[in-house]
Amino acid sequence: MTTNETPAYAPEQPARMQWHQLAPEVYKAMVNLEIAARKGLDPVLVELVKIRASQINHCAFCIDMHTKDALAAGESVERILLMGAWEESRHFYTEKELAAIELTEAVTVLTEGFVPDEVFEKAAKHFEPAELAQLIAVISTINAWNRFGVTTRSVPGHYTPGMFKH
Repeated sequence: MTTNETPAYAPEQPARMQWHQLAPEVYKAMVNLEIAARKGLDPVLVELVKIRASQINHCAFCIDMHTKDALAAGESVERILLMGAWEESRHFYTEKELAAIELTEAVTVLTEGFVPDEVFEKAAKHFEPAELAQLIAVISTINAWNRFGVTTRSVPGHYTPGMFKH
């Protein structure tokens, strides 16, 4: 291959459906929940949480969206790239961010059927009660968005920051 050739990427797969057009009241309710959930939280922290949950849930559309939103909010490429291996790169994150990321994983996966007390207590040390409630709402909301995105195979790559202003 010469340097002038463009690689042939796999063809883009179309979305299964445009669920937001077919269930507009549900979409509107989700947007309103999104707006309410993020109130009072640091926008960069919100994006880190959304990126991590979306990685776990394999939602490429949401990873694309929230990575771009995090960059637009001033987050570094390095911290975003290391989010998938945060346990081995803890020194890139604050203790508060680590508590939020760990809580995100516990709420997203629920393999034991519950969020472990030590994970919740660690988050409670770093967040005021109302702020913690908002964080739990953000984690729950992104998990719902991920399920819509993954189920309908929302197509990544076309989002630009600010497209969906809340």
